[in-house]
Amino acid sequence: MNARRVKRRFADLSFRLQKPLENVTVIRDRESMGGAGKGPSTWAGKSGRRMAMSSEWIDVTVPLENGMVHWEGDPEVKIYRHFELGVDGMPCNLTKLEISAHTATHMDAMCHFVPGGAGMDEMPLEATIGPCRVIGMDVEDQIMPSDLEGLDLQRGERIIFKTRNTTRSWDMAPAFDRNFVSISEPAGKILAEAGVMTVGVDYLSIGGFEKDVVEVHQVMLGAGIWVIEGLRLVDVDPGDYDLLCLPLKIKGADGAPCRALLKSRSGSRAEA
Repeated sequence: MNARRVKRRFADLSFRLQKPLENVTVIRDRESMGGAGKGPSTWAGKSGRRMAMSSEWIDVTVPLENGMVHWEGDPEVKIYRHFELGVDGMPCNLTKLEISAHTATHMDAMCHFVPGGAGMDEMPLEATIGPCRVIGMDVEDQIMPSDLEGLDLQRGERIIFKTRNTTRSWDMAPAFDRNFVSISEPAGKILAEAGVMTVGVDYLSIGGFEKDVVEVHQVMLGAGIWVIEGLRLVDVDPGDYDLLCLPLKIKGADGAPCRALLKSRSGSRAEA
């Protein structure tokens, strides 16, 4: 089939092959929802077959998935196979995404809540590459200033909070957990005053649903804190890690999905 015929066939099929991805065969590198695990990861070699590859990195990313949980009121997550390999002679697969920039594991840019703030494409790479601290928070509702006492927060530090969200909130999917643990506005002010560079949380927002979600975003983003939301830290214990998290470089965007990885600096990894 020559290139012209392939292009024409693509156009002819564009409205006939919109199939949700859960109805087609997809090669997955992890079985768990968060993509994290202690076994070897996988990758496709030149033959297209999966090959084992061990790694010290822990994947704390929640995979994008058709129909997955999302912030209540945001657009539904639609991920379709627009073209499918082998159907009507189609030579390839092609996936179509219809999602909010704040779906699954993602980052917030300053312009999400700050007029004239930086877009996602302006994020300095050092914000999400380098040493970080995972801090366990045994709270039921919101992280308050008293919960931050004794943490010795440092200017330019990368902080990730692990809460009950990692198990309870994500395990409620595809239902949205309105009662997830969040950061209160007063605690957000302390993080801002300390000059923390990056803050990560283990559900879909730093701010609580129908609480101070707007205010805490305005405080933290307004202070120049880069925010990672939607982490799943099931295989991570509190401790010191190397962080590698890169959002999609979408020009002027208020947020973007990202892939987030952690590597222990002191053996801080959860036991099965």
